[in-house]
Amino acid sequence: MLHSAAYQALGLTGWTYSRISCDADELPGLVAGLGSEWAGLSVTMPGKHAALTVATEVTERASLVGAGNTLVQLPDGGWRVDCTDVDGVVGALLFAGGYQTKPGAHALLLGAGGTALATMVALASVDVASFALVVRDPARAADASRCAERLGVQLDVYRWSDADFRDLVASSDVVVSTVPAGVADSHVSELAVAPCVVDVIYHPWPTPLAAAVQARGGRIGTGLDMLLHQAFGQVSQFTGLPAPREVMRDALFEATGGTVPLPLA
Repeated sequence: MLHSAAYQALGLTGWTYSRISCDADELPGLVAGLGSEWAGLSVTMPGKHAALTVATEVTERASLVGAGNTLVQLPDGGWRVDCTDVDGVVGALLFAGGYQTKPGAHALLLGAGGTALATMVALASVDVASFALVVRDPARAADASRCAERLGVQLDVYRWSDADFRDLVASSDVVVSTVPAGVADSHVSELAVAPCVVDVIYHPWPTPLAAAVQARGGRIGTGLDMLLHQAFGQVSQFTGLPAPREVMRDALFEATGGTVPLPLA
């Protein structure tokens, strides 16, 4: 609905956007078989890492994340891979979460999956210089550690079982939770007092973390904000035109029944 609404608003009546079922191993063959009529592809997991292998051009941020969600066909028939997930996180921080940038900021990041890596790159782009990463098993933080090295930021890893969340939050300018529903619920009271909070969960709404933030009068960014803002970049790259942000926001708001506010300013 996001893309279809955008193409209609831009007058691109011949454009379509639909799903293709394809796993990571099948992605190279799929891309190789696409004709010049294809402008690009949105890539979801598990294909985001494979997207880098099929591209002839890799943007800096896709290289930093180590994954891409956007493939754009180039005039010479090659493909450029980008990671507009970074835009999604920045949008959720600045527009929904009300994050105020400051040099040398510190972030608390929950989880170490693909969304966490895009979050690290996004936060580094708005002057966050150090991270506390909380994971169930430190071995799962290997990709995050490599991402931190590429970014040149400090990363300290903590186990869920022995992390002092009160101290971690007190020293953080922003908290981003990328963990599945329920994982962070026992720490909601500590997490909700952070100056800026983003929770990638948006269904069911409100999450316990969102409810706690709103109860104290705070603002929270969600996975829907991330979805919206990453789509702006995709539409612009596919079409070469500015994304119709308000039209896309309204389409997503309607599609989700208006349960989550989606501020653009």
